[in-house]
Amino acid sequence: MTLTRAITTLGPIGYLRPAPGTRGSLAALPLAWIAYSAFGLAGFLALLLIASVGGVWCIKITTKDSDNVDLSEIVIDELVGQWIALLPVLVGSASRGVDVLALWPGWLVAFVAFRCFDIWKPWLIGRADARNDALGVMLDDILAGIAAALTVLLCAGVAHGLMAL
Repeated sequence: MTLTRAITTLGPIGYLRPAPGTRGSLAALPLAWIAYSAFGLAGFLALLLIASVGGVWCIKITTKDSDNVDLSEIVIDELVGQWIALLPVLVGSASRGVDVLALWPGWLVAFVAFRCFDIWKPWLIGRADARNDALGVMLDDILAGIAAALTVLLCAGVAHGLMAL
């Protein structure tokens, strides 16, 4: 296995069946916790940027001889999208000095919302997916991650607003 293939598949995760995308998103959760705990929010954001840009490059190399650029075993895009979905939780933890795992409802909402948007692919997410190139493979998950992050913010606002009553 080449290094670029190992990156795009998150090692063996992308080869697990069924539902490699869901497994990639699940694997992204403890990796996010490790990255955030080790490097803080700024380090996490740097790793997210590296994974995003490096992921597109690795996808391009991994799929250069394939007619299908969105191979099911490619799950680096799920990691990036899931990490974006978690951003409100991590920012909330950092800004309030709260243990990031104490915000577990946000982790759950981020995971479920990201998987829903990634599978459903509404509007711009579906258009990005239809690009059929390495950027499109990553971009649909980035957009699904943004939609999921907005969902996390909305749910947090509702939960904290209702709890304040």
